[in-house]
Amino acid sequence: MNICIIGDSLTSLALAKNLINKKIKVSIYYTKKINKFKSRTLGISKDNLDFIYREIMKVKKNLFWGIKKIDILNESKKIEKILEFKNEDKELFFMIKYNNFYNMLNANLKKNKLCTKILIKNNNFYKKILKEKKYDLFINCEKNNEIYKNFFYKNFKKDYDSCAYSFIINHTKTKNKKAFQVFTKLGPIAFLPISKNETSVVFSKQNENIFLNQNKLQELVKKYNPGYKINFFGKVENFKLDLFINRNYYYKKVMILGDGLHKVHPLAGQGFNMTLRDIKTLSKIINNRIDLGLELNCSIYEEFEKNTKHFNFVFSSGIDLIHEFFKFNNKYSTKLLKIAGKNKIFNKIFSKYADKGLVY
Repeated sequence: MNICIIGDSLTSLALAKNLINKKIKVSIYYTKKINKFKSRTLGISKDNLDFIYREIMKVKKNLFWGIKKIDILNESKKIEKILEFKNEDKELFFMIKYNNFYNMLNANLKKNKLCTKILIKNNNFYKKILKEKKYDLFINCEKNNEIYKNFFYKNFKKDYDSCAYSFIINHTKTKNKKAFQVFTKLGPIAFLPISKNETSVVFSKQNENIFLNQNKLQELVKKYNPGYKINFFGKVENFKLDLFINRNYYYKKVMILGDGLHKVHPLAGQGFNMTLRDIKTLSKIINNRIDLGLELNCSIYEEFEKNTKHFNFVFSSGIDLIHEFFKFNNKYSTKLLKIAGKNKIFNKIFSKYADKGLVY
């Protein structure tokens, strides 16, 4: 069994490691690119972290920083807490730096004889690779390459007219087990702990045409700072925000995975979690085929789409609904959420939704 994976993202590496654990040969084709994720962090749900440990690789637990409490605040006439999620016994979710996770997976794959990484030197590669008969399956984890543009152009897209700024603040040591999200008049700003003395900040600013420089961002952090004694600010990175859902999951010999399949607003921290759930579903399908002694061929694409497409659409739409609800920000929506937040059933359902998504 030999599978071709196109792209060198975290999605590609996580999928490759999962397949190699099943004794499947994997070739990863990639293009040279500048690393743009020096300040990017990932929030991973407890359920997905269990999947990583179980079916991708054993990770040193100190690489992930556990969050036990989340405070949701809203700025209307004043800043007030409207929702609270907490669990003193176990973590709600875990934080890790993107590059740390990527480098760890990449180093592991380099040592494995079942994995080969091959540099793509020109665009002619994409036409040639689909004619290659040695591969049983092709999975494209790269958005906007020739394969994607030619075969996966049907999609639903919603422009949020927003831009997200991400950076890391260094501060004096604290327990740092509580995350904060403040829905400000300018857009949501999240403080996401990644260690005792580092916290990731993600600010999703409405109206992407108005650019914020480093000084302006520092002023915003100081204004909404939940109590950190800041030593210095890290490098700022920014990216455009939109809702994106692809209508087709596969075309003939090729299936897509990752950001090319769906992209959501970062306010709920569910982007990579959705991808991990997709990998989990694909892994189950492949395991079932192997257990039954069936051939792994393109028919698994149809089964994967059938098992995930409607859930991904509903889940993505739910995150969009949350975004629009807070964008509508007024005293009535604030009062409604404060009432809901006191309801234990609401808290339990919402926490389960964030941890496991919609159960496949």
